[in-house]
Amino acid sequence: MTPIKLVILDRDGTINEDSDDFVKSPDEWKPLPGALEAIARLNHAGWHTVVVSNQSGLGRGLFEVSDLNAIHAKMHQMLAAVGGRIDAVFYCPHSPDEACQCRKPASGLFEQIADRYGLDLKNVPVVGDSARDLIAGAAVGCEPHLVQTGKGAVYRGRPLSDAFPPTTHVHENLSSFVDFLLSREEEQT
Repeated sequence: MTPIKLVILDRDGTINEDSDDFVKSPDEWKPLPGALEAIARLNHAGWHTVVVSNQSGLGRGLFEVSDLNAIHAKMHQMLAAVGGRIDAVFYCPHSPDEACQCRKPASGLFEQIADRYGLDLKNVPVVGDSARDLIAGAAVGCEPHLVQTGKGAVYRGRPLSDAFPPTTHVHENLSSFVDFLLSREEEQT
């Protein structure tokens, strides 16, 4: 049996625009240019995609689970319109002061993915716009990839801080990450 090809994606700042005021409704969820098409290209090349997201707005009482579900329904509909899909969304609903094990940079959400898919996540690409996204994935053996969108934009033309895993790959955006991944895959076949 061929092992599943999996990519783990952060949501806010990686797939869609981030907001200091939180993305609280479907109207506030706006995909970054080319991000949905990049996910569709992954899917068409046989890759499964899952989202891992801190959603502390839930724990802070800024929105309800029904709002989050509506946001994700919009994301799924917009992806389907360009021929893409997200296989699953894993999120942490806790506020930062709850000291849970699922809020990135803790690795609990990644452990949930490993359990759900029955996989060792060693070398599975994780893509995010912040150090905490990549630290969480690297803790379980994922290959870290920073996109310079969202919070990652501050690293355009600058070296990464020591907070990032030392093996972090840097890409302009999700589309350039997909270019990298598919090109590398082609070279290996």
